[in-house]
Amino acid sequence: MSLSGASERSVPATKIEITVSCRNLLDLDTFSKSDPMVVLYTQSRASQEWREFGRTEVIDNTLNPDFVRKFVLDYFFEEKQNLRFDVYNVDSKTNISKPVSERPLAGLDTQAALPVLNDPPWIPPTPSTLTPPSSPPSLARTHSPGPPLLLLPQFPTYASYSLLLFLLGRCWDPQKDIATMQLCANKLDKKDFFGKSDPFLVFYRSNEDGTFTICHKTEVVKNTLNPVWQPFSIPVRALCNGDYDRTVKIDVYDWDRDGSHDFIGEFTTSYRELSKAQNQFTVYEVLNPRKKCKKKKYVNSGTVTLLSFSVDSEFTFVDYIKGGTQLNFTVAIDFTASNGNPLQPTSLHYMSPYQLSAYAMALKAVGEIIQDYDSDKLFPAYGFGAKLPPEGRISHQFPLNNNDEDPNCAGIEGVLESYFQSLRTVQLYGPTYFAPVINQVARAAAKISDGSQYYVLLIITDGVISDMTQTKEAIVSASSLPMSIIIVGVGPAMFEAMEELDGDDVRVSSRGRYAERDIVQFVPFRDYVDRSGNQVLSMARLAKDVLAEIPEQLLSYMRTRDIQPRPPPPANPSPTSAPEQP
Repeated sequence: MSLSGASERSVPATKIEITVSCRNLLDLDTFSKSDPMVVLYTQSRASQEWREFGRTEVIDNTLNPDFVRKFVLDYFFEEKQNLRFDVYNVDSKTNISKPVSERPLAGLDTQAALPVLNDPPWIPPTPSTLTPPSSPPSLARTHSPGPPLLLLPQFPTYASYSLLLFLLGRCWDPQKDIATMQLCANKLDKKDFFGKSDPFLVFYRSNEDGTFTICHKTEVVKNTLNPVWQPFSIPVRALCNGDYDRTVKIDVYDWDRDGSHDFIGEFTTSYRELSKAQNQFTVYEVLNPRKKCKKKKYVNSGTVTLLSFSVDSEFTFVDYIKGGTQLNFTVAIDFTASNGNPLQPTSLHYMSPYQLSAYAMALKAVGEIIQDYDSDKLFPAYGFGAKLPPEGRISHQFPLNNNDEDPNCAGIEGVLESYFQSLRTVQLYGPTYFAPVINQVARAAAKISDGSQYYVLLIITDGVISDMTQTKEAIVSASSLPMSIIIVGVGPAMFEAMEELDGDDVRVSSRGRYAERDIVQFVPFRDYVDRSGNQVLSMARLAKDVLAEIPEQLLSYMRTRDIQPRPPPPANPSPTSAPEQP
């Protein structure tokens, strides 16, 4: 089951399992207490509509339910996944299989990222701290939030009347467990006229509808009826989709050069059965159904033996985030004259009262997602390529808040406010230099080597880079640091040089040195603009693409430095110290 609005992936997503409890619900029943049920809604990224995702069971006659049925969602770091939990009183006349039409007792609006950041359960305050609103909720409620109650740390909680709704979020990554196995076969059927068979195995995972999906294919072992295949590794989820008793079908084929491989036979097993081979060999009979029907004395078409099976857990992005790794977000915005006069509608920086500019959209899209992973929500923000008042000095690294001692802005809204203020005070000039701000962030990242912090620099620009040699040098040097760089190109310019910096095809190099890791992700914003003018959808598309590589880039740094995630903090951790700021 995938979260509404999330895109289809070829790789399994991290799962969030959410358990819901309520306290001090409103009692609507006359002769007994309410019979509560919680409905989870997810928001469509395209239409912004709320759609029902699932329901808990109904618990009779209680104002303090602890629901057993859990919600299991797919979690994607690069997407803003809005969730809504509504609590309903279900009477005997309600058909709980139909959409709920009556008003809820209470509701909570939040995001899927927050259970990732807060694994321990939240301790509810005493009922005396709960204050009902001055007026009851509207009967025509359309999922608008009620008055806020300060109940859960970092959780935007909304309630009607006296309510505490708290969540226990448990996360796991289905790619975390990797199975490694080795198989051999004995006395397989001979299929080739002038030689023995060239056997290989094909693994299939069974689906809920009875079909099978291929999940692995071994190499071909030539000219033998007793092949020994090389050990191979496969994510456990790819093998069984989290169900250890799910059928795994394995076909044995004789390879033919023209692709018309001959079927030798098949056998079935399960992940649970395979895992027993950690202690003993397991032998499977290879059966060919056609031969079995035709030949009365048919026994089998050979056997396959599972020689070894082991499972290892790989550390994941979620492991590091839950262990306290902070994502420190820094912004750098292009203030060169090629963007056009900000007072003119043709400018890429134009501050329209009706819609955001491409710069503001890119900043808001990326920042609103990544800010959830930064505990202090203080973001250094810089501009480059402008003349600064009063003396007209050209700067490629000036703080947007005009404070050289502390360039931090409070949240993404603070960054946007400082950006708009800078547009009113500085003179757009040039040229376009990236290296100064990359080196600035790199100096801060160089002070952190324990995995506690990871730096993400967002550069938004409209033009051709003027210091390509210096920028390559800066990227190569930064590739050994806990740091990633996102470059968003706005406007109609050609961005061939930016593609070179991206390093997906050819690793960035400078003076004979190659970047240790691929740390740059470049995208042109025009590729993500919704044709209907839906800015929300445009921003969601952009954020999804530019942030998709951050988890793997963070993991690549941690692996190369052999840094393991810290254990998750206790339920009431002490405040973390402020990170080193660039």
